[in-house]
Amino acid sequence: MDNSYISELTQKCIDSSTVDTALYAKYDVKKGLRDKNGVGVLAGLTTISNVMATKEVDGVRVPCAGKLLFRGYSIKDLVKNSGKAEHFGFEEAMYLILFGELPTKEQYKNFKKLLGESMVLPNSFTRDVIMKAPSKDIMNSITKSVLTLAAYDEKASDISLDNVLVQCIKLIAVFPMLAVYGYHAYNHYECDDSLFIHRPDPNLSTAENILRMLRPDMKYTDLEARVLDAALILHMEHGGGNNSTFTTHVVSSAGSDTYSVIAAALSSLKGPKHGGANLKVVQMMNDLKENVTDITDEDQVRNYLEKVLAGEAFDHKGLIYGMGHAIYSVSDPRAQVFKKFVRGLAEEKHMDKEFKLFSMIEEMAPEIISQKRKMYKGVSANVDFYSGFVYSMLGIPLELYTPIFAIARIVGWSAHRLEELINVDKIIRPAYKSLVVEREYIDIEDRK
Repeated sequence: MDNSYISELTQKCIDSSTVDTALYAKYDVKKGLRDKNGVGVLAGLTTISNVMATKEVDGVRVPCAGKLLFRGYSIKDLVKNSGKAEHFGFEEAMYLILFGELPTKEQYKNFKKLLGESMVLPNSFTRDVIMKAPSKDIMNSITKSVLTLAAYDEKASDISLDNVLVQCIKLIAVFPMLAVYGYHAYNHYECDDSLFIHRPDPNLSTAENILRMLRPDMKYTDLEARVLDAALILHMEHGGGNNSTFTTHVVSSAGSDTYSVIAAALSSLKGPKHGGANLKVVQMMNDLKENVTDITDEDQVRNYLEKVLAGEAFDHKGLIYGMGHAIYSVSDPRAQVFKKFVRGLAEEKHMDKEFKLFSMIEEMAPEIISQKRKMYKGVSANVDFYSGFVYSMLGIPLELYTPIFAIARIVGWSAHRLEELINVDKIIRPAYKSLVVEREYIDIEDRK
């Protein structure tokens, strides 16, 4: 293609589509469907989870320590107690998110058996689909696999609740395989590394199977699996308004099939402003280590962060990744819970120095941001600040960071898809104020 011509066409797109920013205020348009304080436009009702970041004091909403409830249960209690139990917590929380109650021992046993039986891909699917045209972007690889799975389902377009539930459970069960096998295909064919494909063990947890399938020797410690299990719980659901879950509601409202809905949600999650944020944190921290001679020196670290915020370091976007959230201001409860697990894993991996660096930045960055930027609400570390560090300690490749988020979040997407089908029979269609001015048609011979 002629690059100069493409540049000319691009400029025409810009000229014809740019909107005067003052008009957003004039027409009271909530950009991003949020006001300047980050409060979202009310678009629906949900019984699945509750994201809380403010409380009412003397009739006024004020920021408070963040809380996240799954079907009424605190995320802190769910993660804390999952670490004490003999079984792993992700599957227990999965049952809670999908069906509204914590499972009894018998219910947990039966549900775990159902998940194990669903950890099966169609014959030759790994060879014919996942191994063909491997991509460095594993999210694209998963999306391709999900859409292709529809061709193997004779009831792919059936949106009756029982069929949708079966489809969701099957996708939840095979997502770890789609992600890990997709990575192995890329690592072998594109990076010329050894190829190995391990089948999942239906008796193991999701966290254990991810590590089992990823590692050549299939070995892992209990602490490694427990920390990954906690990460999956913390990422599995976060209200109906986050970008990928809202996408799930939008596409479900159109009457589309489950495979198309999940593919759309995956496409939303992969963005660096959403599920790709933890990857940016790790890249930023690697850049910091390359440019700061002593990572224990607070002044040097502060100077680096100030340069990042000024757009003079790292990717020049002016963002300290892992800091701030669309909802939370005082604190992200997921980050607080996760930090305890991170500390334990850092000790086992002898990476105490790196953990102290993360802790230093967690304390320092909000202060720097508040000094340099006009803030409408507070800023604190979010869950992505620590998740990338955990994945690096677990030896998980960068290409799988966002896919692991997807392995967890498909549980929330499934619950919200079912909720949309149960409660709402109306396509989601918000309004846009048109700025178009009517014009008369001009014959092509008379155009200039």
